[in-house]
Amino acid sequence: MELRQVRYFLAVAEELHFGRAAERLRIVQPTVSQQVRRLERELGVELFDRTTRAVALTAAGGAFLPHARAILAAERAAVEAMAEQRGEPAQVLRVGTNIGLGARLERLLAALAERAPQLAVELCSARASVRLQQVRDGELDAAFVRGLDRSPGLELLPVWPDPLVAALPADHPLAAAEAVAVADLAALPLRIAPREANPHLVDLVTGACRAAGVEPLLGPEFTTDQDTLAAIGAGRPSWTVFYASQAEVLPSGRTVFRPFVEPLALQTYLAVRPTASSRRLAPLLEACRRIAGTAGR
Repeated sequence: MELRQVRYFLAVAEELHFGRAAERLRIVQPTVSQQVRRLERELGVELFDRTTRAVALTAAGGAFLPHARAILAAERAAVEAMAEQRGEPAQVLRVGTNIGLGARLERLLAALAERAPQLAVELCSARASVRLQQVRDGELDAAFVRGLDRSPGLELLPVWPDPLVAALPADHPLAAAEAVAVADLAALPLRIAPREANPHLVDLVTGACRAAGVEPLLGPEFTTDQDTLAAIGAGRPSWTVFYASQAEVLPSGRTVFRPFVEPLALQTYLAVRPTASSRRLAPLLEACRRIAGTAGR
């Protein structure tokens, strides 16, 4: 059994998709499939049920999953322990990123490069639940998450609030204002993700509407940044929300971004293991402190 086979198995088990696992591993899909097949032959079991439409763990795959995580965690712990014995700082920092970090992520990476130029930063953009599990398992050193205030087995360090802005058609009368009130948007359809996809954001926005005495008029669902902005700018007037740091790097064209009169924000946390090395995380935490509060400026 090779460590890379275990690593490939774990990526597929978490993504439940060979293509996404290959993208995450930055290798081609046939290599992932081939190595997982070799691992299955060595173990003498099928680890995945594969169809043309879906991939799922078999009972054997589910039983192997915690052992795979333990194997890779032991590998990382051994490498880090030997680096500490040599008196060397960790050279690679693995960080899970959240959607909508936008310009704040650029500032964070710049601050890290200035604070610790010897450090290589690897970013992971998996789903929030996957990122949190990867931190627990030691695959990631830390991960950004929003809206949560607790997660079993992890410590959540508050790093900054993420303010929201409204995206409006540039030719709408409300676009002339420096800031918009939620109640003034009541007549426009709201394009937002399904609640199951982003419950913290949806609850914040719809809750703000109801607190202002209006029921949100739900329009077509938010799809991608590009398509949603294009629909708002050129189609029937509607609105949506973006994180201010994300809006900084989005094209405005036929849309504008406006802050809310009564600010809306979700708290962002850095999820870490309680046993994580403070020395290893020090550059990241210092970079977070340096850029906190800079979104939208």
